[in-house]
Amino acid sequence: MHPIHFIVFLPLLAAIVGGLTNKAAPAVFTKGLTTGALFVAAVLSWMVFLPFVAGTAEAQVVPVLQWVQSGTLSFDWALRVDTLTAVMLVVITTVSALVHLYSWGYMEEDPDQPRFFAYLSLFTFAMLMLVTADNLVQMFFGWEGVGLASYLLIGFWFKKPSANAAAIKAFVVNRVGDLGFMLGIFGTFLVFGTVDIPRILEMAPAMSGSDITFMGMRLYTMDILCILLFIGAMGKSAQLGLHTWLPDAMEGPTPVSALIHAATMVTAGVFMVCRLSPMFETAPVALGVVTFIGAATCIFAATVGTTQWDIKRVIAYSTCSQLGYMFFAAGVGAYGAAMFHLFTHAFFKALLFLGAGSVIHAMHHEQDMRYYGGLRKHIPLTFYAMLAGTLAITGLGVYHLGVGFAGFWSKDAIIEVAFARGTEVASFAFWMGVFAALLTSFYSWRLMFLTFWGKPRWIESEHIQHSVHKTPEQAGEDTTGGYHPHESPVSMLIPLGVLTVGAIAAGQVFAPAFLDSADFWDGSIFYNEPLIHAMHGVPVLVKYAAFIVMLLGFVIAWYGYIRNTAFPAKVAEQLGPVYRFLYNKWYFDELYDRIFVRPAFWIGRQLWQRGDVGIIDRFGPNGAAWVVERGVGVAKRVQSGYLTSYALIMLLGLVAAVTWILM
Repeated sequence: MHPIHFIVFLPLLAAIVGGLTNKAAPAVFTKGLTTGALFVAAVLSWMVFLPFVAGTAEAQVVPVLQWVQSGTLSFDWALRVDTLTAVMLVVITTVSALVHLYSWGYMEEDPDQPRFFAYLSLFTFAMLMLVTADNLVQMFFGWEGVGLASYLLIGFWFKKPSANAAAIKAFVVNRVGDLGFMLGIFGTFLVFGTVDIPRILEMAPAMSGSDITFMGMRLYTMDILCILLFIGAMGKSAQLGLHTWLPDAMEGPTPVSALIHAATMVTAGVFMVCRLSPMFETAPVALGVVTFIGAATCIFAATVGTTQWDIKRVIAYSTCSQLGYMFFAAGVGAYGAAMFHLFTHAFFKALLFLGAGSVIHAMHHEQDMRYYGGLRKHIPLTFYAMLAGTLAITGLGVYHLGVGFAGFWSKDAIIEVAFARGTEVASFAFWMGVFAALLTSFYSWRLMFLTFWGKPRWIESEHIQHSVHKTPEQAGEDTTGGYHPHESPVSMLIPLGVLTVGAIAAGQVFAPAFLDSADFWDGSIFYNEPLIHAMHGVPVLVKYAAFIVMLLGFVIAWYGYIRNTAFPAKVAEQLGPVYRFLYNKWYFDELYDRIFVRPAFWIGRQLWQRGDVGIIDRFGPNGAAWVVERGVGVAKRVQSGYLTSYALIMLLGLVAAVTWILM
């Protein structure tokens, strides 16, 4: 058997066994089974990936079984293994394995641990199915699989109303995007007569410039198909307009946030665009849309992240912003840079989420950063891990020295390639990317300063103080309010250590392969070599732009949250409506509530009360019951029991029948 069989199906097997046994077996059985399966899959994934880096591996398709044969629609279930797949395998299995291990400590007190670990493995299997797909239907199977698993994981604490609402919101918003994805698949089959991805990409250049009738208009075929496919990516990867589910997904356990935001669901859209990059290259209008939406998402999420107080929501909006970088990189034609940022982002974003989980664990599940402060002395290992993640996401590095954290290599490359592209929409993306880098540095250091520096503020948190059983000695300590934050267990610290290494070194080690080697990609994506050469030739000021704004963001955060702590409140008060606009997330939720949610509920009530109850029930079952009741009343009067009455009725009936015949 090929290693890919074990990589893909071990998580599925673990999820099935763990889910079926559930509480019938000890929790440690399901935890050990699922975690062990993921670590085996992760090791095998690196064994598949490294030969591609070394240039000794070749792309191949590993068949599983014959799947569909219906008229002209024919495809098998097969697993594609090429460079793009190998990159995703490493990202998914590595982060998922570490999240499984981390969950041993984080979910230790939860009575439903077997169900949780089974869901995690099911989620991982669905994502692996998506990235190994050799045809669009198989990709859609994995696409919907991660949607289902995300619903189960976000709503894992189903007794919590906000978790149920968040799970439903994620499911519904993604269905909107999935409608576009389905229409894109249908249209692709209509145009190309196949759903086989290699054949579609081979035929795509010949369709460049062709047009099609769509909604009564003559439009370019490839632009329509690619825009419809991108709508699916917008939902899955939380791009502006279909992003509203992502922050609410924080209602799930923190390990779920790390898995969804770093390695699986939100990266599916970026992967899909890069997988179909030869197809997108024939659709210039669609690429412009991808670039604009990515750049707009990048700046939108960064502005909102500067005002949030929930530590997980800050990192969630950070994810949304970083995904915008990936999309506008793909939109300008730098698919290798987009995938490189996806790769490095997986390490430092998983690190930040799991680090935030460690902080939350230490603070008795308090998530409001206003009740943190001074934690670096109490949880030093978590502090150093999150410091590495912050330096990675803000892009600390020096161009002329050729050294830097992971984000320096990938994010700066995206900014440079947008400048090198030179088109109007690419220039817009460049400036949005630079400004977002400033805001990223600000909100990242704001998080660090509020959490790990300053005076301890947890004495002000009623949640922490009321949920802690204090000893008399603790109750007498005025400085801490009787509660002492504590470092996380080893099972949570080991993943933080591994991810810290990735956040520091992943960019430095893999930049040459991802950015500068067409041989590395070996045709798995469209590689624009002239654009990459132009990227390396941009002015020095462009190369240092992200570094300069990163320092500026750091200084602003330091001044506001260390040097002059009254400054942020004064700025927020002076800005007034602008601050409220950002704090309320540009009022997207309120706008959607008025435009879509309330009208939908009103229509539903009308159909229920007037349609179902007032018409269907009234003239249907209720009406039929009324007729039967009245008929029974009449029949009871006729059934008197007297023979003379029955004879009279028979005579009247006979007279009526004869009269009808004669007339």
